[in-house]
Amino acid sequence: MSRLFHVVEAQQFDPELLTRIFQMAGEMEQVVQHYGSNILSRRVMASLFYEPSTRTRLSFESAMIRLGGDVITTENAREFSSAAKGETIQDSIRVVAGYADVIVMRHYQSGASKAASEVSPVPVINAGDGAGQHPTQALLDIYTIQREIGHLDGIKVAMVGDLANGRTVRSLCYLLSKFKDPVIYFVSPPVVRMKDDIKEYLTRHGVMFQEVEDLYDVTPIVDVIYQTRIQRERFGDRIAEYDQARGKYIIDKSVLDTMQDHAVIMHPLPRVDEIDPAVDQDPRAAYFRQAHNGLYVRMALLRMLLGGR
Repeated sequence: MSRLFHVVEAQQFDPELLTRIFQMAGEMEQVVQHYGSNILSRRVMASLFYEPSTRTRLSFESAMIRLGGDVITTENAREFSSAAKGETIQDSIRVVAGYADVIVMRHYQSGASKAASEVSPVPVINAGDGAGQHPTQALLDIYTIQREIGHLDGIKVAMVGDLANGRTVRSLCYLLSKFKDPVIYFVSPPVVRMKDDIKEYLTRHGVMFQEVEDLYDVTPIVDVIYQTRIQRERFGDRIAEYDQARGKYIIDKSVLDTMQDHAVIMHPLPRVDEIDPAVDQDPRAAYFRQAHNGLYVRMALLRMLLGGR
């Protein structure tokens, strides 16, 4: 792809474009250190969030402001926008596109961002859609792995926790498949195993993966442990299934003791009880650095979408 327009799904990125984004993200880190830029002066970003968010919404808004742009925002569009009156996504997007140069949208339904992109005359960025995808999280995850481990080809990643409902791990699988010889270990209780569509995609693209239930089977051999939260909000009234999954995998000192020295622990956050706070002091705990990388990657995307390159 020579030019970005919408950012809807992880599959749209190829290695060449990823390299460009990584290079731009490195430049954006320098921009932050030198107190910002006016490159997107007079540009407006609309953040349209139908689900709760802290890191994603604030990092996008910070990214736009640090590039000299302006932000209009609604934090709970599901309750406080015209969606509460029954307005469709398509109509909302057609209206908001008249107010902004780019729309960042989080929605509770899978596929909502794609539907938005099909009617929007301005770029739409998917900031998470239900249990579907979260492509900008995957981009910052891949960027973090590159920075922490030093390479992406041949990387070994353990994805841990709620894999059935985790849009971050789904998107990360799509991006890992772009590189040479990755190995993915899906570590989860049976009730929240990775869905078949991702496993079929990986098989079609020649990516090795294995499903395991014992985390300690893989901690000595992986480069990355990607821990996720068991998401209570995705279970609805299936309380028994939630109770089966919750608390099964906890990263603590016993896990650290089995890990390789160069390996890192990542997490898309927020965490609940799946990482012991004592782990935060270990240099292999990369999740806060990972969150901060999100600012640089999202600045890079906005720069590429609205400012060229």
